[in-house]
Amino acid sequence: MILIAGPCVIESKEQLEIIAGQLREFHKSPEIDFYFKASFDKANRTSLESYRGPGLEEGLKMLAEIKEIFGYKILTDVHETYQVEKVAEVADAIQIPAFLCRQTDLLVAVAKTGKVVNIKKGQFMAPADMKYSVLKVLRTKGEEFADYETSKKNGVWLTERGTFFGYNDLVVDYRGLPTMRKFAPVIFDATHSVQSPGGAGGKSGGRREFVEPLALAAASVGVDGFFFETHHDPDNALSDGPNMIVPEKLAEIVEKIFAIKRSLGV
Repeated sequence: MILIAGPCVIESKEQLEIIAGQLREFHKSPEIDFYFKASFDKANRTSLESYRGPGLEEGLKMLAEIKEIFGYKILTDVHETYQVEKVAEVADAIQIPAFLCRQTDLLVAVAKTGKVVNIKKGQFMAPADMKYSVLKVLRTKGEEFADYETSKKNGVWLTERGTFFGYNDLVVDYRGLPTMRKFAPVIFDATHSVQSPGGAGGKSGGRREFVEPLALAAASVGVDGFFFETHHDPDNALSDGPNMIVPEKLAEIVEKIFAIKRSLGV
């Protein structure tokens, strides 16, 4: 099972080391393919005044140190093509943000790195239409068709993170998981799925009490992995605090996910 976990944004070197240290058990598990996630720049914050992160150079330096200290594989996101080459020097998986999931030049640039490409489904996208984003990556890699095995072989993932449901709210349509899984491995982002985009007066809110039930429902439907933004003090986090969970809660949820997988024989 793929597991992506870590803070929404890099706040400091100390913050990264605290959270990374609390996630060791997942890296050690033979049942988990673990990726440590954090963003060096949150370029799509609601407000101009919102904290964005340390930036490309300093952020990648800190992520490289986490990789060296803990031996973790690293996942981080890019927003512009000029960032891709530098990010590929550190990251094992490069993430396309949901708002940019149709951005052709960005998809092609990331595909050329040879790294795992994790495309987050846009909150405005129909699940079936994500096939065309996958095809942009696969055709850059010399493949002509998008199916589950071809995408898996080429390291192309799709991440479900909820769909706009009116204003300032998201809903997960679980029909989308098997739909997208026809043409790519699917990751379920349980923490962004409970986000309230722009719903907290110039910043995004969230309902973290729904992280666990949504994740367990996804485990029942069947996915290839899970994404949980994780923070040691989410109520005081500089980004996405209302929908992040503490590492102890992540451990409880992962245990229940494996119980579901065992009961289903998958």
